[in-house]
Amino acid sequence: MLWRNLLLIMGCSTVALVGCSQTPSTERYRIANDEAPLRTPTSAEIFPLTPREEPIGRRGNLPYQVNGQDYQVLSDASGYNEEGIASWYGQKFHGHLTSMGEYYDMYSLSAAHKTLPLPTWVRVTNLENNKSVVVRINDRGPFHADRIIDLSFSAAYALDMHRRGTARVRVEALHTAPDEATEPKAHFIQIAAAREAANLHAMAQQIEENYQINATTREQNGLTRLFIGPFSERQTIHWINRLRQDGYQGIFRVPYDSLL
Repeated sequence: MLWRNLLLIMGCSTVALVGCSQTPSTERYRIANDEAPLRTPTSAEIFPLTPREEPIGRRGNLPYQVNGQDYQVLSDASGYNEEGIASWYGQKFHGHLTSMGEYYDMYSLSAAHKTLPLPTWVRVTNLENNKSVVVRINDRGPFHADRIIDLSFSAAYALDMHRRGTARVRVEALHTAPDEATEPKAHFIQIAAAREAANLHAMAQQIEENYQINATTREQNGLTRLFIGPFSERQTIHWINRLRQDGYQGIFRVPYDSLL
């Protein structure tokens, strides 16, 4: 597999920010090719996980590009159910940052996915032997056209696919997301900035009519800036994805507190 680092940008499988529970290494990678660990996971390391409610991560959840391919992160994992090929990643990435900014631990029950929100809890079932495992997705990848998920070594071991390296699996999202109405406001999204305010006022009115969301302009350092929001972390991802798909370029999120 070929992985390269993406901060905010994403990791693992052909791209990897990988993470772990141990002290991070000082070099990017200590070994050239990925390998299995020297020992098998303990029973404690593959003890079944219980999904817990978590807020969406502040890292790794914006649209990104790898090898010329654009990826849009889903704002909600509800109803996600997909079958395809799983692979695993191990020693090469152990101790490196995942896309969420955590450290990859090949003995944890974790995984990488191209578009599910970080974190997302999923059940992965090996369709060849019907073994299943619950994992927490905290990384981006695998960036191979024929693969849908990259598992930690422990997760692959639990599915009995660690020797072969790949297996056909089913990936099902487990509902753990908090009620969106209770999520705290995290960001505004800046749409544009200009010295002349008239065009931005017209754009704000158009955005409100087209999307039924609040748009406002503010003057700062001689510029008029157009914002929408405020939004929760999950809503921010949704609107950045949607606006970029609709042709809005150069938009970015702004911390909620900075505009109060």
